[in-house]
Amino acid sequence: MPAGAPTLFVADLHLAPARANPLAAFHRFTRGQARRAAALYVLGDLFDWWIGDDQLREPYARDVANSLGEVAAAGVPVYVARGNRDFLIGERFVRAAGATLLGETTRIDVDGEPILVLHGDELCTDDVEYQAYRRRIRSPQSVARLLALPPVARRGIAWWLRRKSRNATALKPESITDVAAAAVADAFRAHGVRRMVHGHTHRPARHRLDVDGVACERIVLADWHDRGHVLAIEKGEVTEHDIDG
Repeated sequence: MPAGAPTLFVADLHLAPARANPLAAFHRFTRGQARRAAALYVLGDLFDWWIGDDQLREPYARDVANSLGEVAAAGVPVYVARGNRDFLIGERFVRAAGATLLGETTRIDVDGEPILVLHGDELCTDDVEYQAYRRRIRSPQSVARLLALPPVARRGIAWWLRRKSRNATALKPESITDVAAAAVADAFRAHGVRRMVHGHTHRPARHRLDVDGVACERIVLADWHDRGHVLAIEKGEVTEHDIDG
């Protein structure tokens, strides 16, 4: 990778065969800008749904993994976090993608600066109903039960959960479905950082806040609704780029 290359962050791509523009933007990104990065972080919801690593049998999913693998083969470290839509991503996928699987929250170093990266749904603690569901569905027991089901059953469950989530979110105030200020402050304190990068909320912004007298920044990544969106950090400077599909 070139000296002084930026570290890149993306989230909420929601890739699926029917979403042609984001899918095309992703492949354009991985064949260009991503290969010149210091590192690439995919912070959850790479896929619109992921029913288990046997989904790699599908051509589009295999192509996504191969594209990430080509980025890794170019010498760029690739890191993938699970999101609420693709929490069943496992070791088979990350091996195919040449990637490293991140934990729920990870403290990384970018040009000497510690940064906290995460998907972001764990910060939405005011949505008590969602957090209870999240704990249940992502428990080791639930994951094992889901993966033991045949793919057609998992696909049906994924469709039902997406529909249920859309209906429930539509009935909730925006303040509940966004991150909670207390959870954000607690995360800054717990990890000893001044900058945080996450996705999930689909509310891209740069929030500056004071945590115990320390100036902090929370960066929310944009979702890939009709085109790609990439955040770059290089020597402390933050820039954003769009990618057409």
